[in-house]
Amino acid sequence: MKTISQLCCALAAAVVLSVTAEPVAAYSAQDLYEPCHEGDADSRWGAAAEAECEQYILGFTDAYLLLTDGGKADNICLPEQNRLDEVRWAFMRWYHQHFDDRAQPAGEGLHKVLKAGFACK
Repeated sequence: MKTISQLCCALAAAVVLSVTAEPVAAYSAQDLYEPCHEGDADSRWGAAAEAECEQYILGFTDAYLLLTDGGKADNICLPEQNRLDEVRWAFMRWYHQHFDDRAQPAGEGLHKVLKAGFACK
């Protein structure tokens, strides 16, 4: 009985290991732009889209501030008031100005936005 159990486990492991996993595409700047744009346009799913956009940006900026000592490591000063909207608007402007960069990961695009639009003065 123990041998059958071990054989079944080995077979299950072989099946799991033999399945080739497809690489998961990064969440791109285009993927982030779509809900940000829909949220601004107040379309049928505007509220849900705006929440997706804002939560991604909020998570990114919170993590960024934690990892860079409040942005000091990169000389970035995010606004204390209305940070979420300011970063979202800056991202939308950047996206329209750098349309060729739409396939890059959203995090890379947001980092460029922070460096270009929120340098400490």
